[in-house]
Amino acid sequence: MLVPGASYLNPGDNAWQLTAATFVGLQTIPGLAILYGGVVKKKWALNSSMMVVYAFSVVLLVWMLWGFQIGFGSPLHLASGIFAKLVGIPGASLSSASLLGRANIPLLDGSMPAFKFPGASLIYFQFVFAAITPAILAGGVLGRMHWKAWLLFVPIWSTCVYSVNAFLLWGGGWLVQLGAVDFSGGYVIHVAAGVSGFVAAAVIGPRLAADRKHFNPNNLLMALAGAGILWLGWNGFNGGDPYFANADAAAAVLNTNLATAAALISWLFLDLFSDGRPNLVGMINGMVCGLVAITPAAGYVNGWGAIIVGVLGSAIPWYTMNRASHRWPFNRVDDTLGVIHTHAFAGAIGGLLTGLLADPAMSEYLGVKQPSIGVTGLFYGNPHQFLVQLEALVVIAGYDALATWLILRFIKLIVPLRYPDEVLALGDRAIVSDSEIATYESEPPVSSHGISSV
Repeated sequence: MLVPGASYLNPGDNAWQLTAATFVGLQTIPGLAILYGGVVKKKWALNSSMMVVYAFSVVLLVWMLWGFQIGFGSPLHLASGIFAKLVGIPGASLSSASLLGRANIPLLDGSMPAFKFPGASLIYFQFVFAAITPAILAGGVLGRMHWKAWLLFVPIWSTCVYSVNAFLLWGGGWLVQLGAVDFSGGYVIHVAAGVSGFVAAAVIGPRLAADRKHFNPNNLLMALAGAGILWLGWNGFNGGDPYFANADAAAAVLNTNLATAAALISWLFLDLFSDGRPNLVGMINGMVCGLVAITPAAGYVNGWGAIIVGVLGSAIPWYTMNRASHRWPFNRVDDTLGVIHTHAFAGAIGGLLTGLLADPAMSEYLGVKQPSIGVTGLFYGNPHQFLVQLEALVVIAGYDALATWLILRFIKLIVPLRYPDEVLALGDRAIVSDSEIATYESEPPVSSHGISSV
């Protein structure tokens, strides 16, 4: 028996929202899983990939049981004023009404048009964003974090950090009420993951000295395949955030690819003229920086703005990673894959450039009449936008750093944060199933001497 669709449902919008969510999900599994598996030292390949797959799985349960409502539900009125707009009321999103009813974000009612798809589409779309964030964070602590600590850290961090960030900037919370914008997660996802990954690396401590000195990628083609999935999966990342299959979604997708191409070429040129030869992992770094930097700006800037975001979003992290890494605080923290550079800095640059380059004419193509949707940057006559973008950056970075530090200190009271040195010397051999190690090591390694890690 066929059940007629709800009157509010637009099949095109719903189909695109589910497709975009699937693209974003593919960025994590298999995208990040095989990128990490290929770019790390061989003895850490399986463990690194498994950390990503676990994060994806456990965040889904957290998201459905309480996380989505913390990030997008009705506000928890802890006090008056801004303190009433810090976090949503925890609760499950499992009822038929939650899944089949019309999607909505309570605090944004009236400031954007009503969604034309069910709650299940919105919940799943936002889940894949929540899932990739701790997976990115893992890049800062690969090669030494204890699995028992990781098992506890991901659900606690997703609840106390990610969901709060989402409410503040997307769920109608304090920062969005101030006027700050984050189109698709430059702050909520990438600054959060980069800052938290750096803090976690500092708290947990460094890898073995031998691993820090020699941490060559074990399979560059596998890393490139993962990076390629990230690039094309990002079409769903940014293209799904207008929440309608409209002109702004198309512009966001094109801007995403334009900025990424400019960023990859920028990093390639800097490597080529600095070291005299191209570097594949450097190109992947540039690609990631471009994807990250355009994320907060994708639907707000025009094509010229996208190119500027890509170039600066790559060139500045290239400098911090390649020329400032020997200075404090970078020389004091073993950030395995440099997530502070490729995610925190790139996301911050993209968010701040949104405050400069947001073109109000882009809002004409949203297909809606609400003037509050429009965003105007400083270069188009609105200096306030840059100021609130800066304020949001400081709040998100400061809160996430402190919360991550507190979470890890709490977990340390229960389980060890780091494996002992004798286990770190063996890597996967001491952590992963013997049969899986035997199967994996039957394949010959791929030599990649002289290549820096992503």
